[in-house]
Amino acid sequence: MFGKRREFTPAVAPTPTDAAPLKVVAGNVQPAAAPVEDTRTSESQRAKAYYDLKREIFSALLETIDVAQLGNMEVEEARREVSGIANDILAAKKAVISTAVQEELVSDICDDVLGYGPLEPLLARDDISDIMVNGDNYIFIETGGKVTQTNIRFRDNSQLLNVCQRIVSQVGRRVDESSPICDARLPDGSRVNVIAPPLALEGPTLTIRRFKKDKLTLDQLVELGAITSEGAEILKIIGRVRCNILISGGTGSGKTTLLNCLTRYAESDERIITCEDSAELQLQQPHVVRLETRPPNIEGVGEITMRQLVKNCLRMRPERIIVGEVRGPEAFDLLQAMNTGHDGSMGTLHANSPREALSRLESMITMGGFSLPMKTVREMAVSSIDVIVQAARLRDGSRRITHITEVIGLEGDVPITQDLFVYDMMGEDAQGKIIGRHRSTGIGRPAFWDKARYYGEDERLTAALATAHASDS
Repeated sequence: MFGKRREFTPAVAPTPTDAAPLKVVAGNVQPAAAPVEDTRTSESQRAKAYYDLKREIFSALLETIDVAQLGNMEVEEARREVSGIANDILAAKKAVISTAVQEELVSDICDDVLGYGPLEPLLARDDISDIMVNGDNYIFIETGGKVTQTNIRFRDNSQLLNVCQRIVSQVGRRVDESSPICDARLPDGSRVNVIAPPLALEGPTLTIRRFKKDKLTLDQLVELGAITSEGAEILKIIGRVRCNILISGGTGSGKTTLLNCLTRYAESDERIITCEDSAELQLQQPHVVRLETRPPNIEGVGEITMRQLVKNCLRMRPERIIVGEVRGPEAFDLLQAMNTGHDGSMGTLHANSPREALSRLESMITMGGFSLPMKTVREMAVSSIDVIVQAARLRDGSRRITHITEVIGLEGDVPITQDLFVYDMMGEDAQGKIIGRHRSTGIGRPAFWDKARYYGEDERLTAALATAHASDS
C-alpha cells in the first residue's frame, strides 16, 4: 500500500452532522458548546476529548497501515506516510480543529507509531539530564540540576507500558508481569530503568538517565567549574600514565561522565575492554571491546553477571579493563586485574569520600563470600589502586570534583591516603548557588611520579603541581 497511498475509508462512521462539533483549543479538544465552570475541570475535559480523538484516529490508523512494511522504510519516509494517512482519517472524521492543533495531533500519533510517544520531544532536548515517568500522568525532568514537572502525559498506562517494551526490546530484553524489573539503554547510550506492575503500584515507572550527544571533555568541565585547569591537567596526566583509577561519588554526581573524560587519554593502540550492566561508555579509541551483562531469562537461567565478564576479560589480552560500575564481588577480580599488569584500569562505585570508597570495596569483597583476612583485602586494595577521584553533586544542583586523592599504602591496618586537590565549600550566594574553590594541597611529588617519569610526563606533572600551588598562595 505504500507505493501509492490509498484513500482512507473510515472503519467507524464519521461524526454525525447532528452531533456537537469538536473544537480544539491550545492542543485540547472540547465540545464547542461546553460551558466552562471551573478551569481545572474544563482543562481535564479538554484533555480527555483530545486523547479520545487521538485514540480513535490511532485505532483506525493501525487498521489501515502495514506495520511490518513500515519497519523497512527510512524514518522520514515512514513518518511522511503515517502523517498522510492520519490526515486522511482526520478529514474523514470531520473534526473541527485548528491547523496548528491538527499538526500537533498528527505529530503525536507519528511519535506513538514510530518513536517513544510523548517522550519524543523530551528526548530531542539536549539540556535534559533525567526523565522520570511515574505512571501515565506524571512526567518529571531534570535540567540544570533541578527537577520540574512537565505538562506531558501518556494516554494511559497501556501506552506507557508499550513504550517501555519498545525501548527494552531493542537490547533483547523484556518487561512484563513475570519480569517487572529491567535495565536497558537507548541507541544514544542513555541509561533506562523500568519497573512495572505489580511491583509499581501506580503504573509503570520509567527512568531515563540522559547523556549528552557531544561527550564532555575535561576542558569543558573546567569551563563549567567542576575542576580548575590545573586540576584537569593533573587528571589528564593520571589518565595518560596508566594509573589505576577509582571514580567515587553519589547518584547523579557525574561518575560516568568523568570516566568517559579520563578514557580519552588512553593511547589509540591500547586494547581496552569495558564491562557494564548497560553499555553507556563511548570510547574514541579503535581497539575497544564492549561487554554487557545479561539478566536471566523467563526460566531463571542464562544470567551473565558482572563478575563473569570481568573474569573473562583476563583471558582476552586486555591492556586496560574498565568496569562501568562496581557493585559486588567483581571488585575482587578488578583489583586482581589491576595488580597483575593491567595498569590503567578504571571503575566507578558509589561512595561519599575517597576513604569510604576503600571501605566499600572491602564490604563488596566480603559480601562475595571470599574468606580472606581483612588485612589481606586492604593490602590488595591499596597496592592496586593509585588514585581515587571523588565527584559530588552539590545541593544547588552543580557538580564538582571534590578530591583527587592518592592511595599510598597501609599503616598497621589503616589505609593511608594523600589529597592532591580538594574542593572547599565557603557558603552560598543570594541565589542559593554554592560558593567554593578548588585548591592544591601543596604536594610537590606525588606517589605516581615514577610512573609519570616512565611515560615522559614528569616535567609536565611537576609544572602543573607548581602552578596549582602558586595560584593558591
